[in-house]
Amino acid sequence: MMILKKFAVVGALLGTSLAYAFAPQTGTWIMTSEVNGKPGRGLAIDVQDNTLVMQMYAYDASGNATFYMTSGTLANDRYSAPLNKYRGGRYLGSGDLSGKEDGSAGTVSIRFESGTKGYITLPGEAEKEISRFNFAYGNNPEGLKGIWIFSPLNSLTPTSDFFRLEKMQAATANGNGLITTAAGTFGCEYQVSGAAVGTVICAKVSTAGRLLGGYQFSFSVNEGEGYYLNSTGARASIATMHRLANRADTGTGIVLKTETNDDTVAPAVSPEQLRLAIESVAAQAE
Repeated sequence: MMILKKFAVVGALLGTSLAYAFAPQTGTWIMTSEVNGKPGRGLAIDVQDNTLVMQMYAYDASGNATFYMTSGTLANDRYSAPLNKYRGGRYLGSGDLSGKEDGSAGTVSIRFESGTKGYITLPGEAEKEISRFNFAYGNNPEGLKGIWIFSPLNSLTPTSDFFRLEKMQAATANGNGLITTAAGTFGCEYQVSGAAVGTVICAKVSTAGRLLGGYQFSFSVNEGEGYYLNSTGARASIATMHRLANRADTGTGIVLKTETNDDTVAPAVSPEQLRLAIESVAAQAE
């Protein structure tokens, strides 16, 4: 039985065709430096088409909780518009009351580096890092459990991979523990050292241990963004990842009617074969 120990040299990215922009993930964002609650300001961001809406909860100079909102066009991962204040809205137990704009605190500017990280400049403040708030999933095998769909974004590999990650395995040389399908022909691992540190490496192998393809990506909550890797471990295209159901099989927003994939009928493979494949890819990652 052949066990793949080393792959060919990782190819360079395919020119400018891999330039891309991901819309920021919808949900709760935080000032990264304030995740400990000091002072703990938060943002609710949603992007639909090219329109961004952001609500911000913060405080005024007297320490009172204050609500702000901004909306406008997101273009080239950049946003700039007035940060509006409001007053007179409905309070707990009141009758119908319509809030009204109460002027602007100034201009807010945002630039996004990815779907989970960006930088914001608030009125009267220096630029600060913001990030998607992840309070349920850690960077460990448990954090990757669930049903995932992996979608390469090119015409050469138009099909997606669809797998349930459920079985814990020992760690590779640079990771903190594998999470695999039941048969062990597909698995993923968060890298804690080496060239791919801070990203997740996934590998799909044959029953003989030969690499068939894989993924390298960063994720937050139920979304990932990164690259599809070909059978030599080279980046072949950009790719997106989405968790369809969590570790309790609760859907994350997309209706899941059936669960069928090529792993359900595949013979089980040795966990060592999958670890070797992930180690080979991770060692050559950029």
